Amino acid sequence: MHKVMALDVGTKRIGIALSDFLQVIATPHSFISRVPEDKAIEEITKIAKENRVEKIVVGVPINMDGSQGFQAKDCIDFSQKLDGFDIILEDERLTSEEAEQRLRERKVDFRKNKGLVDMESACVILQQYLGR
Repeated sequence: MHKVMALDVGTKRIGIALSDFLQVIATPHSFISRVPEDKAIEEITKIAKENRVEKIVVGVPINMDGSQGFQAKDCIDFSQKLDGFDIILEDERLTSEEAEQRLRERKVDFRKNKGLVDMESACVILQQYLGR
């Protein structure tokens, strides 16, 4: 069995979430700096290998009208640099709002640590993928 990883790729940080080996439950893992990008790719690869990941789900922020803006294209470009994994692109519309709501419900103060939102967003993206 293998785990599935999800990434919420932003301009500053990348949120990471992992599934369990049964690929049923998504759990926030960590967040890393996106810059420098080669180091981010290296760190994602390391985490993936340590956790026996074969698939990486990358959230793509599609516009509400279904079009791809700059950020969506940036996420797709980033995903193409992840060698050795099956890459799945997942529509991540409104995941940040859902992530913030989940954190508020758990009474987690994320205002000073946006990385928590990135991790939770990755978790939402992964749970959305696993639910299908």
